[in-house]
Parts: sequence; structure tokens; C-alpha cells
Amino acid sequence: MTDDGIALVRLTEVPIEAVCELLNDGRSRRHLPLATGQFSLEQVADWVREKNAQWDDAGYGPWAITVGGRLVGWGGFQREESGADFALVLDHADWGLGRRLFPLMLERGFTEFGFDTVTIALPFTRDATRVVTRLGFEPDGEVTYGNTSFRQYRLSRADWQAEAEWPPS
Repeated sequence: MTDDGIALVRLTEVPIEAVCELLNDGRSRRHLPLATGQFSLEQVADWVREKNAQWDDAGYGPWAITVGGRLVGWGGFQREESGADFALVLDHADWGLGRRLFPLMLERGFTEFGFDTVTIALPFTRDATRVVTRLGFEPDGEVTYGNTSFRQYRLSRADWQAEAEWPPS
């Protein structure tokens, strides 16, 4: 836990109802093109098991993000064909935490998990090229998950270490 009460915990450590509420929030869902329809508690439980299994399979995976014990989002790394892919999904009311979480989570990826590079795949509904390139990511083509295309960006450990101040202004 950080000094501001932020904790990265396994998704299995937070109430499934809180995860369900987050995944079903329309403001967040519009950026999750692979999610269709509303999630039932049973579907969310399956989703949590799948995400948690990545820790055993890959040695890393996504976390639940809490502040003072309250679920504010989920994010972390997932193994994809192109390497470790970073995702961050926050409750609409907590979107401002991304500037604090992004460097915290990437630091763990590059140091604790030893990644040489990290990718981000953003749906075409998000016009975030300027933001992610300001953070050091370089365009890296397109990837397809399901039947949906995403823009992919890549950040190397060397570029991460060369960045003197996070987040960049």
C-alpha cells in the first residue's frame, strides 16, 4: 500500500459485487469494446477467475486497485503474443488517479517482473495517441483481439529509465 492509501491487490480480494458494478458502468464500458451486454455476477466471477489465473500462468496479471479499501479500478499486465500488455480501467469518479497509478504500475512491471518492453492496446474509440506518446510510448501497429482492432503502442525499459520525471509534463 502507498502512503496515499492506494493498494494493488488480487481481483479475488475484493467483493465480486464491486467488480460487477465497475465492469457494468457505462462510462467505463465505452472504452472496453470487447465487453458486450451487462455482466451477471456469475460472468464477473468467471472473468475474475480468468484474470487471476494469469498470475499462475505468466507470473504476472491484473490487479484490483483500491483506495482506502474501496475498489476504484483494475489494471496491470496480461501476457499477449506481442508481450506484456498494460491495461488500466478506473471508475469514472477516479479517472484522475491514472497519473499516480501509471508510473507506479509500470515501475513494478519493469523492475519486479523484469519486462524489457510493455505494450498498450487502445480501441479506436480512444484518441489517445498524443497522451501515450507523451508518456514515452511509440506507435507499434495494430493488433486484433476477438474481432476488434486496436492501436498498439510500445514502451521500452530503456525509454522508461531515461525519463527523468513521471509523469512527464
